[in-house]
Amino acid sequence: MATGDALSTHVFGVQLGGYLVESIQEISGLTVEEEVIEVKQVSDQGKQIIRKQPGARQAGEITITRGLDQSSEFTKWIKETLNNGAVNSARQNLTIEIKDSEGSTVRRIQLMQGWAAKWEGPSLKAGESSPATETVTIVFEEIVVE
Repeated sequence: MATGDALSTHVFGVQLGGYLVESIQEISGLTVEEEVIEVKQVSDQGKQIIRKQPGARQAGEITITRGLDQSSEFTKWIKETLNNGAVNSARQNLTIEIKDSEGSTVRRIQLMQGWAAKWEGPSLKAGESSPATETVTIVFEEIVVE
């Protein structure tokens, strides 16, 4: 990759626990956010001082859109929370890898203790010829960008 070249956003992969998630079309909502604490004080001359400082890091959520296919591992993981209510056993670390044009991982994003909070199936319409996709919202407790 030449100096100044940006990574392409279409070359990426997702690992859930120990297996690769297939047929991914889009990942959205990748953000890191901290609370902002505002402290107001008065100086010894009576002037108001306003300081902002970082607070606690926020947990987050991402949305994965993928082709509706026969992938059993990812579907089984989704069912663990949405059908069985077993959030504690379903918590997994997810790894998103952004790759360069040669397939080498350039950036890794770790989502800690994630679980499926929402599933949305495909829109079904007679006469429509669009791909069937599912959308899964995954909540997580911590994000680490490497």
